[in-house]
Amino acid sequence: MSERSDQERTEEPTAKRRSEAREKGQVAQSREISSVLVLILCLGLLTAGGGWMMERLRFLLAHVFGQVGTLRLESIETATASMAFVMKHALTIVLPLMAVAMVAGLAANVAQVGFMISTKSLKFDLAKLNPLSGLKRLVSLRSLVELLKALLKMLVIGTVTYLTLRSQWDQVPALVQVGVGDILTFAAATATKIAFYACLALAGLAALDYGYQRWQHEKDLRMTKQEVKDEMRQSEGDPKIKARIRSAQLEMSRKRMMAAVPQAAVVITNPTHLAVALKYEMKDMAAPQVVAKGAGFVAERIKEIARANGIPVIEQKPLARALFKAVDVGRSIPVELYRAVAEVLAYVYRLKNQRPGGAGR
Repeated sequence: MSERSDQERTEEPTAKRRSEAREKGQVAQSREISSVLVLILCLGLLTAGGGWMMERLRFLLAHVFGQVGTLRLESIETATASMAFVMKHALTIVLPLMAVAMVAGLAANVAQVGFMISTKSLKFDLAKLNPLSGLKRLVSLRSLVELLKALLKMLVIGTVTYLTLRSQWDQVPALVQVGVGDILTFAAATATKIAFYACLALAGLAALDYGYQRWQHEKDLRMTKQEVKDEMRQSEGDPKIKARIRSAQLEMSRKRMMAAVPQAAVVITNPTHLAVALKYEMKDMAAPQVVAKGAGFVAERIKEIARANGIPVIEQKPLARALFKAVDVGRSIPVELYRAVAEVLAYVYRLKNQRPGGAGR
């Protein structure tokens, strides 16, 4: 079933899907980038400040070993003072490395995913204790990729170490004739070379791993067509329900429009396809208003209501088309149609033996 679902995940993830994944801490992130940046910055610190750190370590060791025969821990105060001295000088050596490693790790994470704090992944979940789920994770493709990455890193570091040592091998016999200090200097220089070249190789692997993590993340976020539909339904509402609501709203609007037809002064028709009902009250309106309009069945219904209420139905094809296209229900007619509508109203008033002076104005 899961394989089938994976095959059906062909849709790009929506913004909501990405946001939910980020809230859960599911982001495209490579741990290799953090590790490489920590190694590079720590190596740079050791290269730049290694001499100072060595002097501090030498001073601390000389102090400790110099008191081996004379130090008497006869009281708690003496032991505490001695331990505080050792801890203070040890921390001055270790703290710079710890600070650089912490800043490098934080910078690498922020550069990849931005500043993000998620506690959902820390919540207790009984499903994580299921041995079957754990076995599936062990034999999954992701676990296989992690194993291959670990083997590849070991191979890269081993290869770099071997090639560096082989290039320095000619200088090893000469170390028999030099002092301990020169031997340590040679070992430190060789170790620095190994670390430098290993960091360069691991940086390349980290870039490849980051590309893989982004690809895997996008694949995991992909959605099925049904998931996209369900999300759209949740965010915008069920299309069927929305269609029913629109239909009900249109029906209510149509009923209100039909209820206004008996108040009209005249209905202008096409004659069969269109019908526009106009209302004009000389004291309250600056210009006639369209109180109802429709085409087809609605037009026939408007004419039926008009005839039943004694409203004149006048055939004026150009005027009916112009009013139907230009004026919405409840709006006054435009100035360019004043003359044509005034003529129709004057004719209606003559039929009713009323004065047309107001309508003409």
